[in-house]
Amino acid sequence: MTKTPATLVEAREQFLALVAAVRPELHRYAARLTGSVIDGEDIVQDTLARAFYALSLSPEVPPLRPWLFRIAHNAALDFLKSHGKKYTEPSDELEDLAGFDEGPEPATVRAALASFLLLPVAQRSAVILKDVLGHSLEETAETMGTTIMAVKAALVRGRRRLAETGEEGARLPANTRAELDRYATLFNARDWEGVRALVSDDCRLDLVSKSQRRGKQVRMYFERYEKENVALRVVRLDGELVLAAYPGGAERPAYFIVVEFEAGSVASIRDFRYVPYIAAEAEVQDPPHG
Repeated sequence: MTKTPATLVEAREQFLALVAAVRPELHRYAARLTGSVIDGEDIVQDTLARAFYALSLSPEVPPLRPWLFRIAHNAALDFLKSHGKKYTEPSDELEDLAGFDEGPEPATVRAALASFLLLPVAQRSAVILKDVLGHSLEETAETMGTTIMAVKAALVRGRRRLAETGEEGARLPANTRAELDRYATLFNARDWEGVRALVSDDCRLDLVSKSQRRGKQVRMYFERYEKENVALRVVRLDGELVLAAYPGGAERPAYFIVVEFEAGSVASIRDFRYVPYIAAEAEVQDPPHG
């Protein structure tokens, strides 16, 4: 029997409620694999879409956490390959097992997101799953689709590489500081007509994990913000300039908004207010001047 749109929406909401507890952990994994909290959330969204489709074809729910991590791992590998983001094949040798330690490496837990990009993907996955997320060797091997021996070798070499190298240089900002400053200034002044005037007629809006809009419908997006006390500030996130949202005078950003311009007008808005766990993983810096 064909499902109606209403039934599909209800099924999706039930599925999202089912996976809600594991989503932040999936994001921690994906963000470190890509070196970006934004790209990490893209992988989470892809993971959930794949899982929802697979679940619709299955008569029963598999063990949720390992199943989702396996899907996330494969989705992340696809992302890294398609975007050319530091994907290298594993070359871990078994003689490295002599230096293996079962306990997590504290320096790995504290490492910045971009630091993980220095590792081949097998080492990257192993140290994130075992040291950062606290998965067992068996769980790590299952997620990666490899053996426990291979995981141990990847851990030894990955930990060593992280200890020897520093963080990679940040990427250049995609947007100019002036454009984002103008948007934030109008927003914080509650000049909603001025904000709407910046938005192009074909602007794309993505309320991540909630809804998408385009064109004239985007202008209604600001109606909610008209009723809320939210301030925006330009920050550097994962090496790019974005807008950090501070509701009610908060000292730390609660979520982020990625605004892209074309020919001086807002061409797209990605608002992450419905996935606030991103803020917990974010490494925010003041943007450069000039």
